[in-house]
Amino acid sequence: ERLRYVLGLLLLLHSTDSFYVPGVAPINFHRNDPVEIKAVKLTSSRTQLPYEYYSLPFCQPSKITYKAENLGEVLRGDRIVNTPFQVSMNVEKKCEVLCNLPNKPVTLTVEQSKLIAERIREDYYVHLIADNLPVATRLEFYSNREEEEKKKEKDVQFEHGYRLGFMDGNKFYLHNHLSFILYYHREDVEESQEHTYRVVRFEVIPQSIKLEDLKTDEKSMCTLPEATGSAPQEIDPTKENQLLFTYSVHWEESDIKWASRWDTYLTMSDVQIHWFSIINSVVVVFFLSGILSMIIIRTLRKDIANYNKEDDIEDTMEESGWKLVHGDVFRPPQYPMILSSLLGSGIQLFCMILIVIFVAMLGMLSPSSRGALMTTACFLFMFMGVFGGFFAGRLYRTLKGHRWKKGAFCTATLYPGVVFGICFVLNCFIWGKHSSGAVPFPTMVALLCMWFGISLPLVYLGYYFGFRKQPYDNPVRTNQIPRQIPEQRWYMNKFVGILMAGILPFGAMFIELFFIFSAIWENQFYYLFGFLFLVFIILVVSCSQISIVMVYFQLCAEDYRWWWRTFLVSGGSAFYVLIYAVFYFVNKLDIVEFIPSLLYFGYTALMVLSFWLLTGTIGFYAAYMFVRKIYAAVKID
Repeated sequence: ERLRYVLGLLLLLHSTDSFYVPGVAPINFHRNDPVEIKAVKLTSSRTQLPYEYYSLPFCQPSKITYKAENLGEVLRGDRIVNTPFQVSMNVEKKCEVLCNLPNKPVTLTVEQSKLIAERIREDYYVHLIADNLPVATRLEFYSNREEEEKKKEKDVQFEHGYRLGFMDGNKFYLHNHLSFILYYHREDVEESQEHTYRVVRFEVIPQSIKLEDLKTDEKSMCTLPEATGSAPQEIDPTKENQLLFTYSVHWEESDIKWASRWDTYLTMSDVQIHWFSIINSVVVVFFLSGILSMIIIRTLRKDIANYNKEDDIEDTMEESGWKLVHGDVFRPPQYPMILSSLLGSGIQLFCMILIVIFVAMLGMLSPSSRGALMTTACFLFMFMGVFGGFFAGRLYRTLKGHRWKKGAFCTATLYPGVVFGICFVLNCFIWGKHSSGAVPFPTMVALLCMWFGISLPLVYLGYYFGFRKQPYDNPVRTNQIPRQIPEQRWYMNKFVGILMAGILPFGAMFIELFFIFSAIWENQFYYLFGFLFLVFIILVVSCSQISIVMVYFQLCAEDYRWWWRTFLVSGGSAFYVLIYAVFYFVNKLDIVEFIPSLLYFGYTALMVLSFWLLTGTIGFYAAYMFVRKIYAAVKID
């Protein structure tokens, strides 16, 4: 019955992946209606620095207008702007010159030529959108290289955006001709009405064609050369270059409905890896649960039964194990204010991540609403301050704290202050590079206003009510004189504990981590939130279990200083995330420059810190509940 339930849940989650709630209403076009092509940005996985479209000398329209953007788009470095491409619904264009008269080509200065050559060397991609659909380049390849298999259909994958140009030896070539292929879906209408169309796919084939090979006339029309005889347009960075920017438009009818138009971009070729990873993680967690239930529960029952026997006084005199430290186990730790503040931030993160993944799993944060995920995460973190404050305040009171106002301020500023500080320093470096990834000053002021205007008051409110509430009820009294802690074995060392405790939670999620890293650092779309939700649940369960095991062993070794240790050890998987990030940087990314490397490790440090807070908080609360439960079960004089 339980297996059937789990399989049912997995099927539900799998169907959730393809479920799509449109972020915007569909736009219906009639024949000849203009379809606006906008530019988003230029990106490169080698430099991690996005640039706006007109940072390069592309053809400009008579009036440049930028789209108003949400917080998420600004933080991602999107700067959506209009372009001079004239595209009309279902109207073909063989070849048209984009700007300047055909007999007067665009002349690039030496500086502009140098800049374009540098961007080509850095492997930059150009991102355009038509009707909010990003442009993609089709890549076709054979899945099997054997001769008889080659006759079969090719595998098709799509690359986001198109390459700015390419290198051959030490020469640079610019893609100056774009062949747009747009797919439309014809909507069903009554006979008397005019047909309406919807854009369902946007592809491009970029080409590099030498100025001399393009034949043009006075109407800005041009003729493309034969594919075999044409030479590419070289950009020589040491001198001025002349070239023409041209484009062609081809329309094709498609059966894809408007609601499914994002499937091309979101289809993952390796869904089976996700299933394998999920099943692997579920098996690991069930295995761990089995061991935990068998060992801990059996041992605990035995312990409790022994401790509650009052027959033999001599036996009780020689008692050992966790009952011995009952008078010290709830002794408040050092720095209770900082501990409760970090745990408050952990609760804030936990609530934010849980809600974001759940809402995204239901399809409400689709990629068509650009920046929606990041905007939602920012606002949710601010509003979850009330829960973070409440839990931090209650715990601080339980740990015999008195200065609640200072504690609330510490909770509201400690973790967000570190995040803001690191981001500000990184932002200064991005500003220096004139990248669109730099957060503009007004946005930074707005974020500060949100922090001090929304998050801080909410944390104070939560802290006030948490501090006024009855503290957690500890089942045993604390002795006045602290007990001496015996010498600990080598394997009870904090660092060994972190290494041991981090393996299982990390093992349960590292495959998903690979896809998340690819989405962040290689400009991929990540949309498997159904899988991510399940992985998150597995992570919570495995962190809780491993934390309980570790705290039990620690108390059996008669070491009652478990508060900080549990928090540190439960976050052990963050250490493995850091090692994995270094491995990913060395093996998967082609970053060589200083500033991109600094950005990568700066943002990775933030991810690792957040992950440590999250897993540490989960483990701490699981261990605290466990300790209160076992000491409530033994009779103590």
